Amino acid sequence: MNNRSTTPPSNDLQLDGDRLPSQAAAVHETIRADGERELTRTTSALFWSALAAGLSMSFSMLAKGLLDAHLPDSSVAFLVSSLGYTVGFLVVILARQQLFTENTVTAVLPLMSEPHLFKLLRLLRLWSVVLIGNLVGTAIAAYAIVAMPLFDGKTHEIFLGLGHHVLENDFGEMFAKGVIAGWMIATMVWLIPAAGQAKIWVILIVTYLVAIGGFTHIVAGSTEVIYLVFSGEAGFGEYLLGFVLPALTGNVVGGTFIFALISHAQIRSDSE
Repeated sequence: MNNRSTTPPSNDLQLDGDRLPSQAAAVHETIRADGERELTRTTSALFWSALAAGLSMSFSMLAKGLLDAHLPDSSVAFLVSSLGYTVGFLVVILARQQLFTENTVTAVLPLMSEPHLFKLLRLLRLWSVVLIGNLVGTAIAAYAIVAMPLFDGKTHEIFLGLGHHVLENDFGEMFAKGVIAGWMIATMVWLIPAAGQAKIWVILIVTYLVAIGGFTHIVAGSTEVIYLVFSGEAGFGEYLLGFVLPALTGNVVGGTFIFALISHAQIRSDSE
């Protein structure tokens, strides 16, 4: 798979911090520069990396479901099994694979810094390719888990329960929870360049909060809901209109139109 190969963000931050007006500006510049590189990648490179990320995100459902299957029924069991949700994010981010919600911040900052039609078109190309790759990857993973004789009936029922729990949200709840998830993932992306060796803890803490809060993430949740579709427990229209549309819109609003805009406005004010 063609994954991102870039200079570690922590090094960029160390080099740029002294000549930029604030530490926040150093983080902004690190993420903006990374976004510039993302916008120039080829469509095939983006797609294969996004497909890999979609496959990897299935680890979140697997880990959470398997922990559920081996824990006794209790309120503490939910807090423990929610740790499994973090696994997919750890794999995707540490492997530098393309995850859509990361790009709601990373690839948007170059456009905000220098608004231009050409950059807007490149951003829309990147978003489209990465989102499609992510969702195709989650669909392949979910179908493989359903079709292959990997787990017993109890574990299968637990996987179904995860998807049903997501679909218990109506459109407004799905959107609102997607806004919070988008905001939190954008916050994580903003924190990672300054986290250094602690970035694993940043990923763990933020994504664990997404899990216990029941917030909706377009890629992680897609594995759980499309699993229902392949199991005959939900329709494809319900997946698209009841989950993908509100969760995707919420993630974009939370990550781009709230977090990225406010963060960029702060840096622009510093510069002025």
